[in-house]
Amino acid sequence: MRSKPAATSPHRSLMRRILRATRRAASAMILLLLFGFGFKQAQGFWYNPEAVLVLGGAVERERFAAEFAKQHPGLPVWVSSGSNPEYAEWVFLEAGIDPNRVHLDYQAVDTVTNFTTLADYFRAHGIRSVYLITSDYHMPRAQVIGEIVLGSRGIDFHPVAVPSDRSPEPIAKVVRDAARAMLWVATGETGSNLARRFR
Repeated sequence: MRSKPAATSPHRSLMRRILRATRRAASAMILLLLFGFGFKQAQGFWYNPEAVLVLGGAVERERFAAEFAKQHPGLPVWVSSGSNPEYAEWVFLEAGIDPNRVHLDYQAVDTVTNFTTLADYFRAHGIRSVYLITSDYHMPRAQVIGEIVLGSRGIDFHPVAVPSDRSPEPIAKVVRDAARAMLWVATGETGSNLARRFR
């Protein structure tokens, strides 16, 4: 005699439908943000970048940024939570960059806070457009966060990717950090403690 299907079967089916709908909604949100880049970035090209923002996390970004700074001698450079100060200062000095142009900021603990710790500072100092430097595999996530966080403060950015041999990050990270960036815009909180718990 066959046993009856478990009573939770309709519940599981409903949960699967909810998960599918959530994934579709998250994907749609990312697509809208990415399509928004085209218009937003086209608008941004009316402004010349007034600073360079380097996202920490890989020493090659700082080396790349030092060479980039040589080609853009009038721009100040912010490195957000990069390598230790002694090494970072040495990299820029070796490239012949005036130390007064380089600002090492260690407030950020992750990619979302790379943006949230400096967005209001940039706005307060009249910076309306920045070059955004990070690794190529990291750039899609950085662009989504930048669009939300910097965009909420009226700041445009021009992405400059540092070449690497790494694969792009998984879409789940992009979705998670997009949600955290929107949380910051709405509440001033980034959820960084929660994000570290679920890495």
